[in-house]
Amino acid sequence: MININNLKFRFLLILFVIFSFTGFTQTNNDFEISKNLEIFTTLYRQLHLNYVDEIKSGDLMKKGIDAMLENLDPYTVYIPESDIEDYRLMTTGQYGGIGALIHQKGDFVYISDPYEGFPAFKAGLIPGDKILEVNKQSAKGKSSSDISSIFKGQPGTTLTVLVEREGEAKPFELTFTREEIKLLNVPYYGLLGKDVGYIKLTSFTQEASKEVKEAFLKLKEKYNIQSVILDLRGNGGGLLQEAVNIVNIFVDKGQLVVNTKGKVSERNSSHKTLDVAVDNKIPLIVLVDRGSASASEIVSGAIQDLDRGLIVGQKTFGKGLVQNIFPVSYNAQVKITIAKYYIPSGRCIQAIDYSHKDEEGAAGKFPDSLKTAFKTKNGRTVYDGGGIEPDLALEPDKASNIAFSLATKYLIFDYASYFKRKNPSIISAKDFVITDAIYDDFIKFINGKDYDYTTKSEKGLADLKLVAEREGYFNAIKPEYQALKDKLIHDKTADLIKNKDEIKALLKSEIANRYFYQKGRIEATLSDDNEITKSIEVLSDLKTYKKLLEKSADSK
Repeated sequence: MININNLKFRFLLILFVIFSFTGFTQTNNDFEISKNLEIFTTLYRQLHLNYVDEIKSGDLMKKGIDAMLENLDPYTVYIPESDIEDYRLMTTGQYGGIGALIHQKGDFVYISDPYEGFPAFKAGLIPGDKILEVNKQSAKGKSSSDISSIFKGQPGTTLTVLVEREGEAKPFELTFTREEIKLLNVPYYGLLGKDVGYIKLTSFTQEASKEVKEAFLKLKEKYNIQSVILDLRGNGGGLLQEAVNIVNIFVDKGQLVVNTKGKVSERNSSHKTLDVAVDNKIPLIVLVDRGSASASEIVSGAIQDLDRGLIVGQKTFGKGLVQNIFPVSYNAQVKITIAKYYIPSGRCIQAIDYSHKDEEGAAGKFPDSLKTAFKTKNGRTVYDGGGIEPDLALEPDKASNIAFSLATKYLIFDYASYFKRKNPSIISAKDFVITDAIYDDFIKFINGKDYDYTTKSEKGLADLKLVAEREGYFNAIKPEYQALKDKLIHDKTADLIKNKDEIKALLKSEIANRYFYQKGRIEATLSDDNEITKSIEVLSDLKTYKKLLEKSADSK
């Protein structure tokens, strides 16, 4: 009979001898890996053999892996086989499913937005439809992620959905055949004013650069545009090569766009523009905000460092890290941060230092005192360690408490569906206006519905009460507290009047979506967008444009 333990000992002894000839550092590292893997394996086995209750192996392992990776950075993540469709959507913009956005309200999931031209749209699903059953199984109590995972699947497979719709006498059933859903990176492009082109880029999946290039060429051909706005607000990034290719549309061949540098020097690389630019002269503005990250920052950072255009908006997120996907067993994958990227000036815009965490495991931002100055191609001063600073910084629009409440409680959404039932058609999304009559109708619609909210002042006062009670001072200040509370009680009716323009803009966007879908939603917002208005202003005055482009960042 073979003595397994004896064989194992001999094997480890042989490994030790081999490692001893390869250098102490490598030996120590490999031994640590082997030791810890063995500890983990035996611990996992002992839990399954001896723990008092049954253990779900997959769930336990997933939680263990997630906890281990949480120690690193938020972008190094484990992707189990069950989540591969979501990963595919992030990288390719494609997945198998019915093509619809959904949201949860109460015990049920509702259709938010069917994608034009895909199964949900073709079968007749509309925003506001309530999902009662999927494949004859009750959908009550299911989360939006539960329903989403059921909707996704292999193209060509079918599912049935029982739907309840406002205005219909009884629920009805629809059958769908799943398809390959390909989401556009450029959901909208068009003309602003007389000769300003506008391109909205929402992601950097495969073919993003192709879509931007096609949109740009069509705008030049159809409208003879004299300047262009590339909107990267809210774009969290994606594929690095697509970012390089997009820069190449506006920057000539042979220009460095980004370097990547990591622990494994063989993987370090430089990415330059490979083709002749489509147009390296046209005045260009790139719109960014706090949601612009990763590939968005490569594009905006390269455009800024090469002095090719103006960056307008708010400081970007500050993600200067590169991830690669590696296979692991059983069709799972792991996304690992392998490098930092450096844009043409030589700076890395990574804002958070994940390598140094406090005792509670929280990572901090790079302090201003450690930031380094760099120079753009024409000598403007720019800085590392904190995202891309706009050449023209604008204050973001802030949502009022009442607008936030009306949106998150789906009252604006519900009114748009109600409006569509009453009005079969409207004029174009661009020209549609929320009149005072429509706004008054909206106020009637929400009358008696819950859209209460707590202001920051009210929350601060409530916190004061808790502290005062804990310390025994509340009885002494109770009359003053009550008087202040009475003064702070918000008047919802007054807020509906005070924030009328903001709420009208939200209504316009949601109603336009009911008639013209995703393109209509974007087009309806353009005339009320202060950052776009300011950008058009700058592009209409080339002296101002050039002056801002020549202005040094450290004189802002």
